[in-house]
Amino acid sequence: MKKRPYILSIAGFDPSGGAGLVADCKTFEALKCQGLSVCTANTIQTDTKFIDCIWIDLEIIKTQITTLFSRFQIDVVKIGIIENWETLSQVIDLLILNNPEIKIIVDPVLSATADFNFQTNFNTELFSSILEKIYVLTPNYNEIQKLYPELNIEQTIKQISSKTNLYLKGGHNEAEKGKDYLYTKKNQIYSTNPKHISYPKHGSGCVLSSAIASYLSLGFPLLKSTFKAKRFTEKYLGSNKELLGNFRF
Repeated sequence: MKKRPYILSIAGFDPSGGAGLVADCKTFEALKCQGLSVCTANTIQTDTKFIDCIWIDLEIIKTQITTLFSRFQIDVVKIGIIENWETLSQVIDLLILNNPEIKIIVDPVLSATADFNFQTNFNTELFSSILEKIYVLTPNYNEIQKLYPELNIEQTIKQISSKTNLYLKGGHNEAEKGKDYLYTKKNQIYSTNPKHISYPKHGSGCVLSSAIASYLSLGFPLLKSTFKAKRFTEKYLGSNKELLGNFRF
């Protein structure tokens, strides 16, 4: 039996299991990767309601990361909610210290459905330095408009893709519903149209970003990874009509 690659999720705990660490590890398992996890926050929520977020101390997060790297070979990491940009920057620096060749996928979760803001006090200089250290940024259409607030969306896309690969999720784009775009650092642009019937799901962005990370961990190149992740996520979205999907399709 082929050994499964280890892959790490650094994200929050969602007790409904639809998003965060649980959704990430479900995705890793479905795609034949061995999931590891570091908790950045305990949230109080369901699939329809968000009540509160209790952040984990940075030193605890760092200790969890260091402990896992001392035992496992980790080449791909997916990062979800994190307390602030300064914490994210320190976490990324620690990951690179443990593995200079690591591929980091950041899903910039800025707010919950119930308008709970995770990231505040945007720091343009710090965010730009973060982008230069990661492999892929995976915002949705609403999130990207909150990055570089002084720029329009076209300028923001250009700014981000000059520093890292950008996978723009189109589920919130009413003009091109469900159409995703990949903007590479090499100035290449690819798009993927929706193919399957789908229904809204709590945590679908987590699943897509984790699927991209999984396929990268399995050795697929970036373009192929994003395409396969898109199709995997569409099947997940079509798995039922509930807000919590399943991975048996």
